[in-house]
Amino acid sequence: MTISGALSNALSGLRAAGRGAEVVSTNISNALTPGYGRRILNLSPGTSAGSGGVRIDGVIRIVDASLASDKRLAGAEKLHAQGAADFFQRIEKLLGTPDLPSSISGRLAGLERSLITAASRPDAPERLDMALSEAQGLATSLRSASAGIQDARSIADHSIADQVDRLNVSLQQVASLNIQITAAHARGRDPLGLEDQRQQLVDSIGDMVPVREVPRDNGQIALYTTGGAVLLDGTAATLGFERSNLVTAYMSVDQGTLSGLTLNGTSLRTGSENGQLRGGSIGAQFMIRDELGVQAQEQLDAIARDLVTRFQDPLVDPSLTATDPGLFTDDGGSFDPLNERGLSSRLELNAAADPEQGGASWRLRDGLNAAVPGTVGNAGLLQNLSGALSAPRIASSGSFAGSTFTLSGLVTAVTSSVGTSRTITEQELSFAAARFSELTERQLAQGVDSDEEFQRLILIEQSYAANARMIETVEEMMQTILRL
Repeated sequence: MTISGALSNALSGLRAAGRGAEVVSTNISNALTPGYGRRILNLSPGTSAGSGGVRIDGVIRIVDASLASDKRLAGAEKLHAQGAADFFQRIEKLLGTPDLPSSISGRLAGLERSLITAASRPDAPERLDMALSEAQGLATSLRSASAGIQDARSIADHSIADQVDRLNVSLQQVASLNIQITAAHARGRDPLGLEDQRQQLVDSIGDMVPVREVPRDNGQIALYTTGGAVLLDGTAATLGFERSNLVTAYMSVDQGTLSGLTLNGTSLRTGSENGQLRGGSIGAQFMIRDELGVQAQEQLDAIARDLVTRFQDPLVDPSLTATDPGLFTDDGGSFDPLNERGLSSRLELNAAADPEQGGASWRLRDGLNAAVPGTVGNAGLLQNLSGALSAPRIASSGSFAGSTFTLSGLVTAVTSSVGTSRTITEQELSFAAARFSELTERQLAQGVDSDEEFQRLILIEQSYAANARMIETVEEMMQTILRL
């Protein structure tokens, strides 16, 4: 080997050591950066002009694409399960548990007790007032629960709108990064920082919608949902959604009163079973707004219907005709089976028995249509009202339609159903969270290991010192030759 060859080899070693130190320092400084892919310096033996030395072939970004995809899908599954679990927890709180006096079950039990108490002393106005107060409390609880359900649907609608906006922006940013990465490759520049940014964006998109990343030429990627929708392939798709200021029980996507989702102007399916964007946080909000919330409202309306029809029966209160409203009314009127949706939100006491509306509580004893007070010792109607609550009847609507319940039995069945759904969704969330955590740990294990990087830095330091010593030796040899 010539002296010039030795000098060239040593200089190439210095360059490789310097570049290696740069790569190691970048890794260490980004050890906690989300989406950062660990770098390694790719070296090969130099063969130029028959000399040795080392050649820098570039910097490689270490990413397990399969693991990253599995983690994204697990994250979407976790957020979807989280949305369902949070919803059922909220509904369970709205209904309340039977041990709470403020729950619907507790209010109903209070009404039953107050009617029995009033029947034992029908001449006592304070007992009639107490029964009326308990009835008012039950109606208020049902209205509040209905309002809570619609509030949950409104929140879901607003969340969809916000996430769709973020998704559109993120897709545009990924498309822009695709172009920048291609340009970097064409100019021979390092695109790894751009790939890190793109990775973070794809992960954030994957939280909202389960996506699969497909590699394309020149370092670009395409994104497809697991439901088959094309979000990005060359150009970014645009999703459309119209926010509703307020969601009510009467509004649904099927009737066109709530917005669906469009992709480049084409309608997408949004159901939890066959939706093209099913899963992820957006899918969870659609499920809450269009499925779970609607079902919860139907269950609550079934309770309200059973309550109203029990008390508007002329066999219970002979002062009523077949078309007269009973103690519980549909916004002051009698119940119409064709207008059941949202009944629980319209539940009101009959004005004839409500002193706050100009009525009198003695009509609980003498009949809602009674013009004047009757015999103060007559407990027949109060006993009828109490018996109406405890009488077995066939439920006419809701998921328990066709089954026979007392009113308290129907309320218990609905409450238990919600509790069961909460338990199931919490179990699904626990499983999804455990899987996501495991995949995250596996991905982190492939990330930056600071101890390993410091060991590599020591080797680089030794290599740098050896090559520097080689240059120093060559210089001494040259000086010796010049002195000859």
